[in-house]
Amino acid sequence: MTSKQKEPSTALVPVKFSRLTRRGILLGLSLSQLVALSTGVLAVVVALYAGGGILLAYTAPVWVLSAALTWVPVAGRPAVEWLPVTFWWLWRATGGQLLYRRRIVVPRPAGTLALPGDMARLREYADPDTGAGMVHDPHQQTLTVVCEVAHPAFVLLDPGEQERRVTSWGRVLATVCRSGRIATLQVLERTLPDSGTGLAEWWATHGTAEDTWAATTYAELIDRAGPAGERHATTLSLSLDMKTSARQIRTAGGGIRGAAAVLRQEMSTLTAALRSADLTPSGWLSPGQIAVILRAAYDPAIAATLARHGELGQHLATAGPVAVNESWTRLRTDSAHHAVLWINEWPRSMVYPGFLSPVLLSTGIQRSFSLLCTPMRSDQAARDIRKKKVEHISDQAQRAKIGQIEDAAHTAEYHDVLQQEADLTAGHGVLRYTGLISVSAPTVDELDAAVAAIEQAAIQASCETRLLVGQQAAAFTAAALPLCRHI
Repeated sequence: MTSKQKEPSTALVPVKFSRLTRRGILLGLSLSQLVALSTGVLAVVVALYAGGGILLAYTAPVWVLSAALTWVPVAGRPAVEWLPVTFWWLWRATGGQLLYRRRIVVPRPAGTLALPGDMARLREYADPDTGAGMVHDPHQQTLTVVCEVAHPAFVLLDPGEQERRVTSWGRVLATVCRSGRIATLQVLERTLPDSGTGLAEWWATHGTAEDTWAATTYAELIDRAGPAGERHATTLSLSLDMKTSARQIRTAGGGIRGAAAVLRQEMSTLTAALRSADLTPSGWLSPGQIAVILRAAYDPAIAATLARHGELGQHLATAGPVAVNESWTRLRTDSAHHAVLWINEWPRSMVYPGFLSPVLLSTGIQRSFSLLCTPMRSDQAARDIRKKKVEHISDQAQRAKIGQIEDAAHTAEYHDVLQQEADLTAGHGVLRYTGLISVSAPTVDELDAAVAAIEQAAIQASCETRLLVGQQAAAFTAAALPLCRHI
């Protein structure tokens, strides 16, 4: 008796993202909408009981404004949800917080980073065991380390190899979720101007210094085209949650040294997981290497010079910008204008793993793509999923009572919750993803053209993007810097 063994499938498996939850607290209304609506209803009730129709007419501006704030949409969001953003913007504008100028004469305290805004509180720590540069946030109680990763071009691999790498990357994310001590995992992919040193070194090693037409033409081509090209760099940032790891930190000696010891364990685990996924970590970045990344983000014109001269810009104390001007829709730093887009809607249909290639492979645009992954422990994820299921079922019962028709979007969200529960039961990790795209250009006109091109590329990738107005400075630090910052 013979039996046929089933051959493993080498075809790519499409995936589907969970929808962004848009359910409200009551009847689809959010907390801010309920507060605005309650204010209007209270004004109407008080007017009817106190003075009748005359007082109702006097209080009309109150309840009409409340109704408008509750239901009138502005740029796809209810008007009431724009109030916190607008008030915070006005507060910062009146306080002079939209401008930053470095104080050259006044020296900064030792161990601090010369960064604007709330990032001025960040502290530098050099790990004596690994030589890695760690960034400590004393307010958020996090400790962050950065690793540069090399990998082959995903789109050039065959479907079987792509599927294997996707499965291996899923194991890496599951490893991050298991310990419960990781606050954020950030994947940052940047386009940088190529200094041409790589081509020059290759020609010096493999080329022939002959006095022929072909050799002379090839050498001139390398000299001219090398600095005009661009290269891609990928980094992984790992942020330790010092609040959750308080017991392990005390066991390791306490303080920043104990936190560094705990973080080293997570670094070793992540390095092993990356190597098993056929990714090549090039080592944890030193403080000088992190300083070069920060300097190149704020001052892109100097990036090629820093790449050619390895000793320049190797100090975190001087890596920040000299000047920053923030406006409602963009950010101006030393030598460039920046605009940050938020991926507010991932693909709703089934897509293949390389769906972001139109965005990541866009040429002629200097941009940074940041994927912030917030892992959840298995017990926390299970409680969150149970809570969502109860909310969906109770909302469905409430809508049935008042005779409201069931919306297909609510049904799709409920199915997403069931799928998350099935994935969690199968041993996968649950992460919350935030996608940000930072676009840079030397002039405003070039920036607008680049933003329009990235928006079109996102449409080709079945994604929807929105410009983060009123918060460009905070968005830029989260999108362009490998420091695991959130908005």
